[in-house]
Amino acid sequence: MNTQQAYNQWASQYDTNLNRTRDLEGKALREMLSQIAIDQCLEIGCGTGKNTEWLIKKAKHLTAVDLSENMLAKAKEKITASTVRFLQADITKPWSFGTSVYDLVTFSLVLEHIRDLEFVFKEAAAALKTGGNMYIGELHPFKQYAGSKARFETEQGVQVVECFNHHVSDFIQGAKRYGLTTIELKEYFDDDNRNEVPRILALLLTKH
Repeated sequence: MNTQQAYNQWASQYDTNLNRTRDLEGKALREMLSQIAIDQCLEIGCGTGKNTEWLIKKAKHLTAVDLSENMLAKAKEKITASTVRFLQADITKPWSFGTSVYDLVTFSLVLEHIRDLEFVFKEAAAALKTGGNMYIGELHPFKQYAGSKARFETEQGVQVVECFNHHVSDFIQGAKRYGLTTIELKEYFDDDNRNEVPRILALLLTKH
């Protein structure tokens, strides 16, 4: 089952499943971006709109992109603000949703499903204004090393979404090649227990 098929199937239960990764990444995004002024925002991997609902309160205009039409349908049911534009797109193909127009691009639990980070970082950097920011919130590589992957239960059994391991240096150095410098890195732990493996890696980068 490819990523699009998996999330189309997951959409009906995504908001109601117990999902620590989803919830902790939402906390990370809100904390990391709380002091960032946003005019034009590009949200990659908007899913059912759980972060979109917060971002539209900060941004003057938001373009929310997802690969799954069923996830987008859920988001559109919840969010009808005129300041939001929803788009279905495959971010592994050339982006058609703006060049040098956004002051914030966000990735939430997306990049683990992308084999080639280089292309995505290139397109994201091109979409950002100079001085703009990029936020990345991902399942921590340490969790990936231990075998954690996006998964959900169905009547046919547990469905595991295709994932690719990326290291912390892959994010930082890959983005750096396209003029994006890391200005903040945080790790988030279940129940704030720092004696355990962190669940979420969150990065804030800026474009020169």
